Amino acid sequence: MNLNGILIIDKPADWTSHDVVAKLRGALRIKCIGHGGTLDPMATGVLPIFIGTATRQANSSTDADKEYIAGLKLGVVTDTQDITGNVLRESEVSVTQDDINAILPNFTGPQKQIPPMYSAKRQNGKKLYELARKGIEVEREPRDITIKVLELLKHVTGGRNPCEGEGFVNSHVLRVKCSKGTYVRTLCHDIGAALGCGGTMSSLRRTMSGVYNIQNAHTLDDVLGAISNGEIEKLMFEVYQNG
Repeated sequence: MNLNGILIIDKPADWTSHDVVAKLRGALRIKCIGHGGTLDPMATGVLPIFIGTATRQANSSTDADKEYIAGLKLGVVTDTQDITGNVLRESEVSVTQDDINAILPNFTGPQKQIPPMYSAKRQNGKKLYELARKGIEVEREPRDITIKVLELLKHVTGGRNPCEGEGFVNSHVLRVKCSKGTYVRTLCHDIGAALGCGGTMSSLRRTMSGVYNIQNAHTLDDVLGAISNGEIEKLMFEVYQNG
């Protein structure tokens, strides 16, 4: 199949970005395919897929600003900085909505962020998560990031998390628009630390990646169905004229 274009996938939870690419490579029977910006397995949302000659545009997508809707669970600290990890500490939470809103400006704008140990960032030739799984923690160089928008969308002290539909007590929902290289789970961890009770990321949904947003996205099932029906090109963006 000779295809050139861009697909926007609404990545399902529990799939890696590589899993999605591998699935589409097999379904399309095409080798030249890649993605524009990794999402953790627990995350959902916008994953641009570049096919054929469009792959030359993948770097521009990776470098673009991203927007996320993130669940913040206060009172819990984990080794991965999200709820998939081992709990290191639990604390009582007496944080108000005003407390959170008051501290968010401290995390807005250009800043330094220390990458988490559980990340694919390489240091001395080793991926950090490979060291972390062996119980090894190394010093990491802070990286320059910019958080352009950070707002509290919802303050929840009990019941269900409106971000993903799962039950979490003391979960809150943040909107984050940020530069490339930003770890939203580290942001959640750092906000929890600043509030004095600890925090971890309870859910993550990417709603924008560069010029592509969640309204452009298709489920993986819909895309696979379109491939089977010979209608996949109807779901694709064309390659930019200057691409």
